[in-house]
Amino acid sequence: MQVQTILNHVQRHRSFVYREARFRDGSEGLALDVAIEPRANGRPVCSGCGKRRPGYDRLPARRFQFVPLWGIAVFFVYALRRVDCPTCGVRAEQVPWASGKEQLTTTYQWFLARWARRLPWQEVAEVFRASWNTVYRAVTLAVLWGIANRSLEGITAVGIERSSGARGTST
Repeated sequence: MQVQTILNHVQRHRSFVYREARFRDGSEGLALDVAIEPRANGRPVCSGCGKRRPGYDRLPARRFQFVPLWGIAVFFVYALRRVDCPTCGVRAEQVPWASGKEQLTTTYQWFLARWARRLPWQEVAEVFRASWNTVYRAVTLAVLWGIANRSLEGITAVGIERSSGARGTST
């Protein structure tokens, strides 16, 4: 099974196509670069207003780190298109796998944040060959998402158990 087929089952993006996948010897060991191209009929999305706009030109290719497969670091390689937006001006396009100038895919950040619930952050960083700061940013993404999406419906009272603060004492 080809890597492109695996990625299409794991992470499908409507307006983009996976192209060739090539191994390279990275600074941290073996890595897999997967080229991504926009579909011929797809128009870029403005990162400012989120609307489809005409393309302007392409920026140099960037690498976005994805979830490792079989212990091999995986990177999406994509040259962002610039968008000529009448509202926002010329901007880089919005891509579905990363936000802003982030070098990690959103999927990889959620992957790291999930592991950081079970293991110490430093250990997560070592196991997945990332920095502690990368794990920290992933956890921050998860916490901010949780705060933005929390629902306090149905809560009528908040209480504190008096005996939980002092062990072995009766009050």
